Amino acid sequence: MKKIIKNGTIVTAADTYKADILIENEKIALIGQNLTDPAAEVVDAEGNYIFPGGIDPHTHLEMPFGGTVSKDDFETGTIAAAHGGTTTVIDFCLTDKGKPLQNSIDQWHAKSKDKSVIDYSFHLMIGEMNDDVLEQLPSVIEDEGITSFKVFMAYKNVFQADDGTLFRTLEQAKKLGALVMVHAENGDVIDHLVNKALEAGQTDPIYHALTRPPEVEGEATGRAAELTGLADSQLYVVHVTCEEAVEAIAKARKKGYNVMGETCPQYLVLDQSYLEKPDFEGAKYVWSPPLREKHHQDVLWKALKTGDLQTLGSDQCSFDFKGQKDLGKGDFTKIPNGGPIIEDRVSILFSEGVKKGRISLNEFVNITSTKIAKTFGLFPQKGTISVGADADIVIFDPNVERTISVETSHMAADYNPFEGMKVTGQPISVLSRGDFVIQNKEFVGKLGKGNYLKRSRYGELTSSKEELYQK
Repeated sequence: MKKIIKNGTIVTAADTYKADILIENEKIALIGQNLTDPAAEVVDAEGNYIFPGGIDPHTHLEMPFGGTVSKDDFETGTIAAAHGGTTTVIDFCLTDKGKPLQNSIDQWHAKSKDKSVIDYSFHLMIGEMNDDVLEQLPSVIEDEGITSFKVFMAYKNVFQADDGTLFRTLEQAKKLGALVMVHAENGDVIDHLVNKALEAGQTDPIYHALTRPPEVEGEATGRAAELTGLADSQLYVVHVTCEEAVEAIAKARKKGYNVMGETCPQYLVLDQSYLEKPDFEGAKYVWSPPLREKHHQDVLWKALKTGDLQTLGSDQCSFDFKGQKDLGKGDFTKIPNGGPIIEDRVSILFSEGVKKGRISLNEFVNITSTKIAKTFGLFPQKGTISVGADADIVIFDPNVERTISVETSHMAADYNPFEGMKVTGQPISVLSRGDFVIQNKEFVGKLGKGNYLKRSRYGELTSSKEELYQK
């Protein structure tokens, strides 16, 4: 059914203005003043902002880790994302060394089939680089539309790849038009520090942070950036947490290297002291890289403002405190890494960023949606409000005040890391390709309505062809 959204203030990465939006056949058909159509449902957005749907470039839904599986799957995770104003997620597809890449991709298609309520796509992990993997990459890009590859520089003996694998991946990405993503921590040094801590009987959650100091993130970030420059390739550093990593990215960008960085809301508002909570409560805040001392927050906010960091992901990877996180009692290395973040990503950036004057309204849209769409081959189909774009729209009340709590959360985990945090601003209604997923704060979507998105190559603008989508 046609819809006209009236009386709202449209906000894009470039403009802020009052106008009506006509939606037809899943697309934005017209933007103008005083639009009318007797066949259209009228949606009154008086007093609200109208944002393009948020894009979360960093999620781990139903992901195996540490002998368990992350709590939120493509059903609960995407419902929570929609409540939070996100209409597209890009999830990480893990691979197994020695096995065909397509096997892992098929597993992720099976996980998401008939579950996702919003559109989604995949990144692909590269754990090894050899002739066999090289031969598979063109079909991954052409057939699956997966144009971003993740390399772990941490998790020794689990996910960690060596520098040769990273460099060859960068070389191939340059040739094929793909973007290389890195988890930048020095896994070898971390492994040594972890073993020293355990030998000394240091087993509490806080030692997760103390054995992964900012220096190991800064070093790995700088190393990855220099390898990118050497390969004349492109790099996206995920979940940047600290001054050392920001400085490495800024230095690389000043050299002209094509290096980008993402941070996450948890690093903007939480700090290392949370891991010291008594009664093992600190385990709730164990993820990698770890939370940092508070002074790093100002550095991250400044980097978002200056553009040395460009995007905000959630790194959603939720585990229950009871029954999952407590697997690490007596040994912090056995605490599953990750937290429930996906629902609060957009609201925290708005409340702590826009409302407190750290970033502008247009920068907020760019950081949560537009820049991500451009970086990952989804623009202009996603990430903006313009004629011809998908009608992924968030109607957002900028003045409502609320307190974040697990009691009102839609994520599946038994806790919320932002418990008790007061925020201003909340999505009221959310549309995915013209249909309400959230209406007046209630879920009204349909399981399986989300489309799998094939993305364009890095640096190319997405065409408007229907081939972008594959059910």
